[in-house]
Amino acid sequence: MIKQKHIVLLLGALSLLASCVTSKKVNLLQEPSRSIPEYADTLDYEDYRLRIGDRLYIYVYSVDEGVMKLFNATGASGGGNSSSQIRNGVGSGQNGTYDLYTYLVLEDGSIEFPLVGKLPVRGLTTREIKLALEKELSTYIKNYGDYNMISCEVNVVQRSYSVISQRGTGHYNIRREKLTIYEALAQAGDVGDWSDRSKVQIIREIEGQTKIISFDLRSKDIINSEFYYIEPNDVIYLQQLKGKAFGVNNAATTVAIVASTLGFGGFIYGLVVRIMNAVNKSKQ
Repeated sequence: MIKQKHIVLLLGALSLLASCVTSKKVNLLQEPSRSIPEYADTLDYEDYRLRIGDRLYIYVYSVDEGVMKLFNATGASGGGNSSSQIRNGVGSGQNGTYDLYTYLVLEDGSIEFPLVGKLPVRGLTTREIKLALEKELSTYIKNYGDYNMISCEVNVVQRSYSVISQRGTGHYNIRREKLTIYEALAQAGDVGDWSDRSKVQIIREIEGQTKIISFDLRSKDIINSEFYYIEPNDVIYLQQLKGKAFGVNNAATTVAIVASTLGFGGFIYGLVVRIMNAVNKSKQ
């Protein structure tokens, strides 16, 4: 026959187990199952299209140094930083050399470029902007110097994303064209054991509207889905697992809670037994 103390101990053990983080809750690249969804193979990466508030790094190349000085502010030497350093944000910083080569996408969707004036760029890819700018600039140098060959380097810079999770919050730079959700979270230092990977949400601006995209990060199908790559200005949010309140995150804590649970259960059982004995004696 099951005694009351056994019930107390069983309930304590069940509450403890319910609060533990299992590998099923945190492991990535798991095969789809009853608890892990499948995602259709919809991966179709598209080049990023410019939005209002973006910054473009533009550097004009030519065999004629005079042409380069004409369009590149400080000229070919560029104030001490290489073009690769500048476009990756390693240069002199805001209001320094870096800003001499970057152009803000204005509210009307254009940038202000020397001699050209306003150049519409919103909704275009960097390749489309490069071709349009080269065509536009070539008209200005037909009769300039002995050479009229010109080439433009165009990159989106100062791109970033944010992560909000149980482990904390952070703002991170995007330093490559294609950044996956795994790389983004790795750059953020992971998200902690108590973040719910089954309910990841990304807050993203799509065609001027803010939308929330939800998916299960544990599914292996993520790699071939629309959720695989993040975009500039994305906010990645992971809520806490319900078991966080118990704080069971290592072996020492687990042992301590087991001991305290059993001890408290034994105390309650002993107290109930004493009260019942006292009641029975008073009735005799």
